[in-house]
Amino acid sequence: MTDNLKEKTAKGLFWGFTNNGVQQLIGVVFGIILGRLLDDTEYGMMAMIAIFPLIAKELQNSGFTAALTNMKEPTDNDYNSVFWFNIVVGFLIYVLLFFCAPLIAAFYHEPDLTRLCRYAFLSIPFSALGTAQQAWLFKNLRVKQQAKAGMTAVLVSSTTGALMAWAGCSYWSLATQGIVYIGLNTLLMWHYSPWRPSLRIDTRPVRRMFRFSCKMLATNIAIHINNNVLNVLLGRFFTTSAAGTYSQANTWSSKCAYLVQGMVSQVAQPVLVGLNDEKERQLKVLRKMMRFTAFITFPLMFGLGLVSREFIVLAITEKWLPSAELMQLLCISWAMVPLTVLLSNMIVSKGKSGTYFWCTVSLAILQILLMILLAPYGIRIMVIGFVILSCLWIFVWHHFTCRLTGYSLTMFLADILPFALTALGVMTVTHLLTMGINNLWLLLLTRVVTAALLYYLVMRLAGATILKECLAFIRKKKL
Repeated sequence: MTDNLKEKTAKGLFWGFTNNGVQQLIGVVFGIILGRLLDDTEYGMMAMIAIFPLIAKELQNSGFTAALTNMKEPTDNDYNSVFWFNIVVGFLIYVLLFFCAPLIAAFYHEPDLTRLCRYAFLSIPFSALGTAQQAWLFKNLRVKQQAKAGMTAVLVSSTTGALMAWAGCSYWSLATQGIVYIGLNTLLMWHYSPWRPSLRIDTRPVRRMFRFSCKMLATNIAIHINNNVLNVLLGRFFTTSAAGTYSQANTWSSKCAYLVQGMVSQVAQPVLVGLNDEKERQLKVLRKMMRFTAFITFPLMFGLGLVSREFIVLAITEKWLPSAELMQLLCISWAMVPLTVLLSNMIVSKGKSGTYFWCTVSLAILQILLMILLAPYGIRIMVIGFVILSCLWIFVWHHFTCRLTGYSLTMFLADILPFALTALGVMTVTHLLTMGINNLWLLLLTRVVTAALLYYLVMRLAGATILKECLAFIRKKKL
């Protein structure tokens, strides 16, 4: 049993890494292309409305994916009930947003947003068609199938967006990219999932799950508000260009974090739920996941912050240079996100959706109030405040995890601080060693290679167990 779970977890992490690694690599390539073809105003148009389809998707899903995952053996009737609920709610939300599009445009003082909203929000009903299939794959740890679907969808949609941008389609290319991604990913979920809906509709499973799922729904909406609050406020109180500049910085700084977050989140909740009856073993698995996450996240995010200026100028030209400073700051807060996700998954796996809800909603309220208070001081001060609050809030998540599992603050700091301090020290040394290089290409390459080698050497000399296990798993995959 132990070896089987370990193997499933390892395979899940491998395919999660492959999936997110390929998706982020494709995102980098096409992000560079789109960044060169489009300007900050065009990105700003999409950034200002990005929060609406995200919230709409959560409303149609209503937290049922997490609810199904927390069930020991969900039945076909459970999946079927969720499927038809998502269909009805997804289409109703699109109709509502279709008629609310002029109000959204008026809020931002951008008349062109009316047509853009009505087009971009078509991704909502497309997404509704695949939620139950995705939940089945997630519950059954079919990470490989999810990876194939995600990689294919992101490649096709990114190519479509780049071709449209090259043809001069402006922000419509970004909207189409999103629709194609959701539509194709939904089709592939149907292809890989053996589960199929029936016309026998029973609302009882949905009603039974709703007490748990409604809290997950509200929580996930709060998460999207947290992640997009600056896009909304910058578009409302500043300019479309300011929203675009921040959006570009946030997009690039989030890519490394999403690489790790997506890898871990695809296996964390199902694995932790399966260990609810073995508390000591569950805590051991949580700590191992935390160390692995910190081992990967901190060097990636701090390293990206180190080379942000060179990367922005070389990749998407100097017109996006204002994004570089914001990107450096955001890399700090994004380094905490995968760790926070892991802690929140532990809370959810214990069935404490209420704790998950209040913790996330409280952060959303504080962030909104703080951003409004800091708005008169400019974008940079707003971002600094956002980063500080995000970093401090991880200890709130830890507090509740500790109460449920006995994961003490001493254990938590022992799991993450060695990797955080090592990464910070490595980046500082790398900066000092390379600060005299003037050629941007040479500077970027030298910093990446130097930082990677130094981090590896320090981990090797320190005898880091996580490094040994990662290398052993890679060698096993090659054989």
